[in-house]
Amino acid sequence: QVQLVESGGGSVQAGGSLRLSCAASARSLSTYDMGWFRQAPGKEREFVTAISWEGGRTTYADSVVGRFTIARDEVKKTVSLEMNNLKPEDTAVYYCAAGYTVSPTPRRSGYEHWGQGTQVTVSS
Repeated sequence: QVQLVESGGGSVQAGGSLRLSCAASARSLSTYDMGWFRQAPGKEREFVTAISWEGGRTTYADSVVGRFTIARDEVKKTVSLEMNNLKPEDTAVYYCAAGYTVSPTPRRSGYEHWGQGTQVTVSS
């Protein structure tokens, strides 16, 4: 069983930056594709970005291209999400996810393991 724990959320003004981290307990993430999703109040959980198990492929939602960067560190067993030039519409709970997917996939159904989420609030 893979347990994922997100950290690094907080409150920031528009234009600011935050770095989220997802740590795995008890097991390496090296064979999993990893994704970040977010859910704003009253909205569906949506795809943000994902990275393949070997780190060679990434995919991003159009809304975050050029602002967010996903990376993985196999030694530390973590996956990070660097978020720059944050906008109020980025406000949401951000979730880390792990799964065996294709490409990697932006589909929620492709991910088997989920963290509890971390809140990101961006004020204007």
